[in-house]
Parts: sequence; structure tokens; C-alpha cells
Amino acid sequence: MYTARTIVGTVVLILWAVVAACSGGSERASAPSKPDEETGRTSLRADEIALGELPREAVKTLALIKAGGPFPYRKDGTIFGNRERRLPLKPRGYYREYTVKTPGVRHRGARRIVAGTGGEFYYTADHYETFKRIRE
Repeated sequence: MYTARTIVGTVVLILWAVVAACSGGSERASAPSKPDEETGRTSLRADEIALGELPREAVKTLALIKAGGPFPYRKDGTIFGNRERRLPLKPRGYYREYTVKTPGVRHRGARRIVAGTGGEFYYTADHYETFKRIRE
């Protein structure tokens, strides 16, 4: 038996897929960063984070990813499925997830870096609820 909530959710997913297909791609549209007129530096968009703004544990994790490991957690390097579709849509296996150590926490915690095979990196401090693309 289907509930109204299940039916509405299914309809929303179908409509989202149709709109994405009609828009000519599955990438999220966003305005490019542009240089600040006074400083000449490129400003960050709201969905970006500069390397220097990351917690030091995230900087260490990013360095480990670029070095190819070794990684401290068994699940590091496993496929990130992007089921919530918070990152640009890509084929399965495109994204890998890595744990960012959280001081004072005895488990993996909520912080992660997700790496795309295209060389992009995303940081989440809230267990995949929100992401910021890392700008180096």
C-alpha cells in the first residue's frame, strides 16, 4: 500500500529527473568566481572553501589523499554514492570518501572529504548534509 507521502516523493524524483534531462546535463549550474576589483584575488562562492579555511585535520587528510595514503580508517577510499544528490551527478564510482579526524571523538565523526576522479575535492562537516568545494 502506498502512502500519499511515498507517491509525492516519487513524483518529485521523476520531475527532477525530467528537468535535469531537459536542461542538457546533470551538472549544477553556478556562476564562476571572479576577481575582486580592489585586490585582484578571486573571491569564493558560498559553496566553496579555501584550503586555509579548512580545519588542520582536513588539510592533513587532503595531503594523505594526494599522497595515496596510508589512511587511518578502514572505510577511507570507499565509493561515495552521492545518494542525496548534493554533489554534481556522476557515474557510480566517480566519488570516494575519506574521514577527517574530529578531535575528542572516538569514532569516525561527521567530517569527510569527498574526492572526484576529475581532481575536485569537497568538504563536509555535517556528514554529507552540506558540501563546500575546496579551492586550493
